[in-house]
Amino acid sequence: MINQTLSSQLDAFFKHTPIHFYKKRVMILHPNDTPSSVFYVKNGYVRVFRLTEDGEELTLTILKPGDFFPLTYGFNKSVNPYYLEAITPLELWQAPQEDFIKFVTAAPDVLYDLTTRIMVRFDGVFSRMEYLVLSNAYIKVATTLLVCAKRFGRLSGDNDIVIDVPLTHRDIATLVGITRETTSLEMKKLEKEGYLGRSGRLLIIKNIKRFEKNISLVPQNDSQIRYSL
Repeated sequence: MINQTLSSQLDAFFKHTPIHFYKKRVMILHPNDTPSSVFYVKNGYVRVFRLTEDGEELTLTILKPGDFFPLTYGFNKSVNPYYLEAITPLELWQAPQEDFIKFVTAAPDVLYDLTTRIMVRFDGVFSRMEYLVLSNAYIKVATTLLVCAKRFGRLSGDNDIVIDVPLTHRDIATLVGITRETTSLEMKKLEKEGYLGRSGRLLIIKNIKRFEKNISLVPQNDSQIRYSL
């Protein structure tokens, strides 16, 4: 979870840089691009994905306000290997790489927090990969929805979580690595079982504690569930 001090420091740095606006589903970066800047998400969400040899999309992560990209380019000029797509209307601040490096190296606490966030994100990706490789389609979809609830969710009522990203069945399918049709079938099962609902275009995880317990995704002694990674 990004702390308020870090968020304020990043906002203070980037607010003096140019801001760019993108429409929904516009591609921001392509593989092999070598951007000369670091982008910071002010508003909206960005999907990071790759194409398989069969041309299928596999979403690796979704960036939210307060995230920056490309991750590696922020610290070196390696070539970007991913597609980055706006999945909502998007506002990005853009800073030259040299200015960004000067900023973080002059503020060790910022550099430490950014490094910690990157490691937490990679740890989350590895955990998700474990479930995606070893589980059936139902658990794959359920796990992915749980990850989204933790990263993008907000509490609604006593124990429901609203996922604040308007994810389609196609978006979920590319996160899971299965077909959209299979994803739709598994999501219908979750709806019938009372785990999943909707509010407009947003998904709702109903009774998050019961959901976690019944699909056995978290240790029983884990009482401190975080909803924003």
